[in-house]
Amino acid sequence: MIFSSLLEAVPLPGLLITGENRILCANSAALLLFGNNVVGLAYISVLRHPAVLKAIEVTLGGQSEAKTRYTAALGDQDVTYDMTCRRVKIAKNNLILVCFRDVTDVEQATQMRRDFVANVSHELRTPLTALSGFIETLQGPAREDAAARKRFLDIMAKEAARMNRLVDDLLSLSRVESDERMRPIEQVELNGLLQSCIITMAASAKSEKVDMTLLGDENSEYFIQGDEDQLRQVFNNLLENAIKYG
Repeated sequence: MIFSSLLEAVPLPGLLITGENRILCANSAALLLFGNNVVGLAYISVLRHPAVLKAIEVTLGGQSEAKTRYTAALGDQDVTYDMTCRRVKIAKNNLILVCFRDVTDVEQATQMRRDFVANVSHELRTPLTALSGFIETLQGPAREDAAARKRFLDIMAKEAARMNRLVDDLLSLSRVESDERMRPIEQVELNGLLQSCIITMAASAKSEKVDMTLLGDENSEYFIQGDEDQLRQVFNNLLENAIKYG
């Protein structure tokens, strides 16, 4: 049959629908997706998503083409498709060609980018808030205090470097989209890191009238294996949430 031969050449799941609202034929990919018994059925009994039905309806009504994106359950997972309907004429028959393209990976990558940008934006707020607090202190009480000025400038330099690394991450989305994850081998001194985080969040804590105290011997060193920037983000987030909601 000429219709089946032509449709089989389409590299995507494809259906041909008649003006009588029935599925005239389906290629192998479409049979795999919708079942082997769809030919001859009313399309509305096979394609039940409202957006899909609307696109087919407007195409049957005379529009040359209609497109939509929708998500449907396939087994135990959700799959996102781009569906295109197009009016075609084959051997004097006016038909509707309906094709489906799986864009689940594209949709997931897009969502990962959105999540990553939102996360980086959140992470940038903490060092920016700390820098603003230190600048205010240096312009006021610590203006003539050389020791305090040096301490604050050292912390500000670290926070600025951290922001630079976050921006580098933002410009390298491939790191987030990659499934590969290298186990960190860096040795991080935990006590000093926690003290640094407490100092970073000091301005926010003061504005909320919250006292922060690190228990234990501040001169002791405790080393753990990890990524210092990521650990810093975790501790800063914990402190930030504790200050806001504690």
